[in-house]
Amino acid sequence: MKKITLIAALAATALSFNAHAQIQKGNVFVGGNFADLNLGLDNPKVFNLNVTPKAAWFVEDNLALGGYVNFGLETTKHAPTTTSYGAGALGRYYTGKDVEILKHGRLFAEATVGFGGVNVSEGGGKTNGLNLSVGPGFAYFITPNIGLETLLKYNGLVGFGNATSQNNLGLTFGLQIYLPGQSTANKVKGDYNH
Repeated sequence: MKKITLIAALAATALSFNAHAQIQKGNVFVGGNFADLNLGLDNPKVFNLNVTPKAAWFVEDNLALGGYVNFGLETTKHAPTTTSYGAGALGRYYTGKDVEILKHGRLFAEATVGFGGVNVSEGGGKTNGLNLSVGPGFAYFITPNIGLETLLKYNGLVGFGNATSQNNLGLTFGLQIYLPGQSTANKVKGDYNH
């Protein structure tokens, strides 16, 4: 009987969720952003992929700190290949309440700092060093634990190589999975045992 009651309680919670539950202190998000996914079928044959896995822990309600890794590759037949990479720390702050237009959406700001590089083969520009980015984003929670997001970020790379800096403005789309932290799991377990 306890299992049926627990399942019913979880189902009711899932149906009546709001976006605040995912971004409480102690919870975790994992996922990534995907940009410039392109597979050219005509001439010139182009393949372009940029993937950024992320993980962060909510140290306070609405504030997550964590890390990211980035890998990008762009190849074109009979042209130089561009590779990019990066790793570092990230911080994300969500607005305090649901966006009125979309009931299960949240605006957020994200900033990163780490090391990275953009290198073009065959004598192209190469920069390796400090990588900084900042920008606004929007997360829409399609379920209590899954958020689809878009992020517009300024990316700056300063370092050494034959080009001392590179800058761009990127629009990415991603998917994050929000998991309860230990404190949330203990609360659910405590509620279940009563």
